[in-house]
Amino acid sequence: MARLSARDVLTAVLDEGSFVSWDTEPEQPDLGPGYAAQLARARERSGVDEAVLTGEGRLDGRRVAVAAGEFSFLAGSIGSAASERITRALERATAEGLPMLASPSSGGTRMQEGTPAFVQMVKIGQAVAAHRRARLPYLVYLRDPTTGGVLASWGSLGHLSIAEPGALIGFLGPRVREIIHGEPFPEGVQVAENLARRGVIDGVVPLEGLRRVAIDALRVLAGEQAPTGEHGTEPDLDELSARPAWTSVQATRRADRPGLRELLHHGAEVFIPLRGTGSGESDLTVIMGLARFPGFSCVLVGQDRKAQREAYLGPGALRVAQRGFQLAEELGLPLLTVIDTPGADLSVEAEHGGMAGEIARCLAALATVEVPVVSVVLGEGTGGGALALMPADRTVCAEHGWIAPLPPEGASAIVHRTGDRAPEMAQLHRIRSVDLRATGVVDEIVAEHPDAAQEPADFCRRIAGVTGAHLRELLAVPQEERLRARHERYRSV
Repeated sequence: MARLSARDVLTAVLDEGSFVSWDTEPEQPDLGPGYAAQLARARERSGVDEAVLTGEGRLDGRRVAVAAGEFSFLAGSIGSAASERITRALERATAEGLPMLASPSSGGTRMQEGTPAFVQMVKIGQAVAAHRRARLPYLVYLRDPTTGGVLASWGSLGHLSIAEPGALIGFLGPRVREIIHGEPFPEGVQVAENLARRGVIDGVVPLEGLRRVAIDALRVLAGEQAPTGEHGTEPDLDELSARPAWTSVQATRRADRPGLRELLHHGAEVFIPLRGTGSGESDLTVIMGLARFPGFSCVLVGQDRKAQREAYLGPGALRVAQRGFQLAEELGLPLLTVIDTPGADLSVEAEHGGMAGEIARCLAALATVEVPVVSVVLGEGTGGGALALMPADRTVCAEHGWIAPLPPEGASAIVHRTGDRAPEMAQLHRIRSVDLRATGVVDEIVAEHPDAAQEPADFCRRIAGVTGAHLRELLAVPQEERLRARHERYRSV
């Protein structure tokens, strides 16, 4: 396929005519006349003076910094001059408080310059880390090809990392692999779509869709935090107390009950999914991404009940969740967790994957994360898999939502050696929303009229509104006071 140039990307993404270059004449190392001649030919053929262009522009009116690789200049290879250009652009973006849009296309380190060029990866990574520590968005669009030291530095550090369809993306170039190991990679390994499926990158987006994704991402990441929404009128607690717990269990198991996908569809203005852990692991029973609800942005981590019809929630899903927790902390965004699970995976693979440890790490992270956290019990809440996403400054629970250490059938099997007494165990274990409210685990119950399955859109909008109301209150509380209150909340249970 024809390779996209740096100019192609800048033209497609930025507001028309808004790009302003930050580049100055590159200072190339003196490696003799042969290398100087190569550089001169590369300039003439490519029409650019180095393998990367940097500068700034406007994205839907918002000022942004950009760095785009140019493969036609010595295969996009990064030497000392290109490394210095990238680093200076990152440092300037950090100093001026600008989001950075990066789009590598490169064969990796410039072999003509050898080890001195290779070690420049360190300073680029250092500059990206400083930019991220400043809570500034760093968005990456990988183009065909992106390999070697470029992928292993500024190409793999994005808050959001997406790629061009069909792009060759890999640490070791295929030709090098074949020479060193005597055989090529199997077909399809180093292809963008495969890496997205495996949770190495977040997705695949054609060039014509990139501007919309970038605008939406910055709308979430740089959006004003002024949550709207109101507290609802809670159901009559006496009526809820008189209702059998088994009624709620049955309601949450209805196939047509709205779940996380419906909540996002009806309640969110923007949602950008982030796929996997970024380390080659993906589990779609947890959906994680950047969300914009009316008046506020957040990182959303939630259990997808529809995906769990095919597979139980595994340890990989909780590692995806932890990526979301870390991202919220780094960006200074509130965290919204959504609980809706029939339970964690109880397989041999889950044991080998460290299921218990991942639950523990989720609990510890949520109990101590410094950003505001609101959790929503949307439906079923079985076992440690549910509890893993529950610790929060405020917890909202659907009228029929529930939390239990085991599915009621499992509890019945332990106590009575039969699953037939599940309704009795559900009642005994005090799993209902009204019970959770009475013990202080839940702060507000969101009414269902009379069942969320019969009014999915209105129900989801109520959940979003109540969540916004709680978040508005939390954002007004000083961080130290809020963290102390969260600690006491669970210390006193």
